[in-house]
Amino acid sequence: MDVLGIMFLLYSFSIILIYLSTTILSALEMRDHLRKNKFSDYGDIITSPFAPGISLIAPAYNESKSLVQNAKSLLSLHYGKFEVIIINDGSKDDSIQVMIDNFDLVKTKYAYNPSIETKPVRAIYKSTNPSYSKLTFVDKENGGKADALNVGINIACQEIIACIDVDCILSSDSLTRMMRPFMEETNRKVIAVGGVIGVANNCEVKDGTVIKYRVPDSLLGRFQVIEYFRAFLMGRMAWTRLNGLMLISGAFGFFDRELVLKVGGYFPKTVGEDMELVVRMRRYMEEIKVPYKVGFIPDPLCWTEVPESEEILSRQRNRWMRGTIETLQLHQKISFNPKYGVMGMVSYPFWSLFEKAAPIMETLGVLYTLLLIISGDSSAIYLIVLFVVIYFFSIMISSFSILFEQIAYNNYKDKKDLRKLLITVLLEPFVIHPKIVFWGLKGHWDFIRGKGGWGIMIRAGFNKATDKQKVSNT
Repeated sequence: MDVLGIMFLLYSFSIILIYLSTTILSALEMRDHLRKNKFSDYGDIITSPFAPGISLIAPAYNESKSLVQNAKSLLSLHYGKFEVIIINDGSKDDSIQVMIDNFDLVKTKYAYNPSIETKPVRAIYKSTNPSYSKLTFVDKENGGKADALNVGINIACQEIIACIDVDCILSSDSLTRMMRPFMEETNRKVIAVGGVIGVANNCEVKDGTVIKYRVPDSLLGRFQVIEYFRAFLMGRMAWTRLNGLMLISGAFGFFDRELVLKVGGYFPKTVGEDMELVVRMRRYMEEIKVPYKVGFIPDPLCWTEVPESEEILSRQRNRWMRGTIETLQLHQKISFNPKYGVMGMVSYPFWSLFEKAAPIMETLGVLYTLLLIISGDSSAIYLIVLFVVIYFFSIMISSFSILFEQIAYNNYKDKKDLRKLLITVLLEPFVIHPKIVFWGLKGHWDFIRGKGGWGIMIRAGFNKATDKQKVSNT
């Protein structure tokens, strides 16, 4: 076997070693979290006068059909001191009028002094109804999600900002659970906290709460359930234990507002604004040499609808890849730089070699193996055996992620759902993973071409709603 073959072997064994380590670290972190939760009284946080206030910031674009219900759901969350800021990012539908009619909104002479430069704000609304005193509704020119979030950060009055997708479903105690790391840590400053994102497709939703869990009907939907288990209950739990977490989902993340302002808010020129902000905040803390932590709560606190068509999922994965590449390029300085601690020596190299480069390496590995087979090279047998080993290893990791969910939360109680998930685990490497690799390659190509923007997403809505709503953040 030549140098190229040895390189592919080393790369593959490195992946196996990394994911074995991830499984062990995440199991230890989950064990510690569950033990601590047994004795936690989250009611103390709600009533504590020392609990930081929260500004919930939710950008919205053409969301008029569900905006009122989502706003009421956010206003009903359990927490002592919080505000809800909904940013209308230049919607072309009747979002403004719908909000005015349902919440008795009127324009107010709000003292708006932006610390972060954004697209112009047209108007700021408050309610004349005392029941909605926590709600602020902002109308601005369209600038994309990052720009809308920056407007919310400028307006926010509380110490912690919670950046969420307006169409997400949050559990009633999500704020208290997410705030606990900010209050518990004494030796390090907690700069951000992420949470688990659950898949709400096909689940039964009532009054803004998931009351019955069911796996999606489609294979793509079930794949994403497993993928989210792997990403959140295994991957991010392991990185949290190392304090090397570089990504907090844009759908549900809590941040120290003062620090966010110091680093300049979200960067609107990337489609990976969620990852880029976390990296920039961590980089700032490393450079000023202040001990810090990026926390993660593995409890199921937020649910979202995932795409179940290949066309829409491909756009999402294309954008994720472009966002990853953009972030890594913007912060090349930290790569293998001991000045940046775990992030520079472990997290950044991992993302570069095993996230960004993964589609390229996998494709080259397959093509190289086919070339050896066609040429009659006997060393091809080693790579074929390696592919078989990786297949069974991927089944093991995915099965462990399902096991983690069942041990910790047991949300999917129907045995039929579990059987569907296990069948998906067996099919994923052959049916879905090649498409994920292809979409990742296309993300690389589109990045090289300079393609930007989010693209158009289509949401079917919860509870199997048949009405389809187009949302865009271009």
